[in-house]
Amino acid sequence: MMLKRVWAEQLFACGCALLEAGHPRLALWHLARAARIKTSDPDYQYAAAFAANHARDRIQAARFCDRTLELDPGFVPAHELLDGLFLHGEDYISVLRRLHQHLRPRTYVEIGVESGHSLRLVQPGTIALGVDPQPLITAPLPEGARVFAETSDEFFAGHDVRAELGGLPVDLALIDGMHHFEYALRDFVNLERLCGPESIILVHDCFPYSRLTAKRERALGFWSGDVWRLVPLLKKYRPDLSIETIATPPTGLGVVRRLDPSSRFLDENVERLCEEFLALDYGFLDRDRAADLNLFPNDWDKIRALLSAPFRAARGGSENSAGPARFP
Repeated sequence: MMLKRVWAEQLFACGCALLEAGHPRLALWHLARAARIKTSDPDYQYAAAFAANHARDRIQAARFCDRTLELDPGFVPAHELLDGLFLHGEDYISVLRRLHQHLRPRTYVEIGVESGHSLRLVQPGTIALGVDPQPLITAPLPEGARVFAETSDEFFAGHDVRAELGGLPVDLALIDGMHHFEYALRDFVNLERLCGPESIILVHDCFPYSRLTAKRERALGFWSGDVWRLVPLLKKYRPDLSIETIATPPTGLGVVRRLDPSSRFLDENVERLCEEFLALDYGFLDRDRAADLNLFPNDWDKIRALLSAPFRAARGGSENSAGPARFP
């Protein structure tokens, strides 16, 4: 044990010196090994994360940041490093505002209203339904917006949603309710059957910040839960869908397109799928979380092109056709 501790200290000292000398990859080799010996020391874990970041190895940087925060949730430098590893640019509310302005949906359904901040982004002319068992509306909502104070399961079971939307399909929806995977899955299933071929379902919290904040139960003030599991599920069992996670802080915004309201696979297998993906450990993301969760740049020009091209192509035009998609 004593020899291991001495060896770790020597690796740590050598790694720090190499980092100072401008050799981040060599530094990472030493500091990662030191961290794997002194697994209970957050300083060693963070030093490896710091070196990995300088070596442009986001995967290892995130992994060691996670270990740092598991040992010391208040380790500020690790939080600061994680903040800039994968997510960047405008926050999700700003991106959501752009999406509403760009798409101009006829209808919108929001699961998880809370204070109504995101529901107030609805544009004039959009029929909007918000669902939240305990809404805390703090300011007037747009004309045409209504809130149903019930769970989403109760809402979909007890209402003719299309009738509530004037007979129209759901053009745009946001899932931002209970931060548990199985709730998000059921909400997705219930929403897709109400959608049309050009509809879009958005899913907040698809890109977890850290293992600690992605736990099933809230451990800190900030909490995204395990909604991220929905992305690998859809990638595996619904390859017909187009799935991107916009890299918007704090926890990404999933964009699911090419919806098929006639599909029944998810609905008929909810219980089995929940069992399978609730068993998927957060360590699944250690391999390459950006690829596993289909991370997409938080660049509005690229997002706008992404939204426009497939719909143009579906109508027989070029995928590179200019101009934004619009709901009829």
